[in-house]
Amino acid sequence: MESMLKKVGSWLFLIGICVALLVGLIFGAGQAVNADLTDFETPLGIIVAVLGFLVGILSFFALGAITQEKVPTFLIASIILIGLAIAVSQTTWIFGNFRDFAPLFINITQYLAIFVAPAAIILVIRSLWDAARTEETTTK
Repeated sequence: MESMLKKVGSWLFLIGICVALLVGLIFGAGQAVNADLTDFETPLGIIVAVLGFLVGILSFFALGAITQEKVPTFLIASIILIGLAIAVSQTTWIFGNFRDFAPLFINITQYLAIFVAPAAIILVIRSLWDAARTEETTTK
C-alpha cells in the first residue's frame, strides 16, 4: 500500500507540474491574442491548487515525491518560484523587446507558484514540527 501511495504521489507531482504549465501556456497565449478566458481561470486555478495540496499531504506523511531529504531543496525552490511569480507579475519592463512573451512567462510562473504554494505550506509546517520536536516526545 505504501509503495502504491508513493507512486501516486510521484505521478500527482508530475501531473501537477504539467497541468500548471499547460494552464499557464493557455492563459498566456489567450492574453497575447486578447481572448476572453476569464470564465475558466478560477476553476483551473483551483484544480492546480488542489493538486499541490494533495502532493503536500502525501509528502507530509513521507508518501510523496518529496522525501525528507529533499524538503529543504523543495522549500528553497518554492520560495524562489513564488518570489519570481510575484516579481514578473508586477513588472513587464524586464521583457524589453520580447513583450509578446510576457503573458506566457507571467502565467506559467503564476500557475507553477499556485501549484507549489500549498505543498510548500504543508511541508513548512512539517519542518517546523520536526525542528521543534524534542527527544522526550520521540522516545517512549
